[in-house]
Amino acid sequence: MKSFKFGNTSQGLPIMADKYGSKGPKVLILGGVHGDEWEGVVAAKALQNRFVESFTFKLQLTLVPIFNLDGVLRGKRKNANGVDLNRNLPTNDWTSEVAEEKYFPGRQANSEEENKSLVNWLSINRPHLVISLHSWHPMLNINGRCEEEAKAIARLTHYEIKESIGYPTPGCLGTYCGLERDMPTITYEIQRNLDPKEIIGKHVPAILEALKVTENKNY
Repeated sequence: MKSFKFGNTSQGLPIMADKYGSKGPKVLILGGVHGDEWEGVVAAKALQNRFVESFTFKLQLTLVPIFNLDGVLRGKRKNANGVDLNRNLPTNDWTSEVAEEKYFPGRQANSEEENKSLVNWLSINRPHLVISLHSWHPMLNINGRCEEEAKAIARLTHYEIKESIGYPTPGCLGTYCGLERDMPTITYEIQRNLDPKEIIGKHVPAILEALKVTENKNY
């Protein structure tokens, strides 16, 4: 395991990440993209704890447990600049227009330091699978060729698999990676306000099952 600085927040705080493994398909797991969705952070930190103790996958896995650190520290969806990081990525459909203030995408695409670091990392590493841990209505929103991994998760969680989350999401990670750059992406919407013990007991094993699928694919 190697810990490294993934980037900086808009307030200059370090975004830390861990890398596990040196061979096999590349995987990125993000927690805390929205700072008020603590369920994803719980899952990511539980994965971190498990991987520090033992990592046996033939994968090159990068884990960012708390991507939007400024938002998590404040308990706010957006970053310290008031930008929704999952509407700020430079997708073909990015727009400065916003239906609700909580989705504010910034004045221009990729304006935020957090996303600049993410875009740079993605351009260099080009992962075979991205899992972004959120919380909302229970759902696995898939973009790109990751249905097998989603089915592995669904077998344990009984979550519905959908190619659309149900409303427009310009500037989101699923579009940027999964639809536009062939980096399949699962936006994993854990049930909101779920007991942390259930997150650790059910959803962490489900993610591990998905990783087994990616591990056994031929790239």
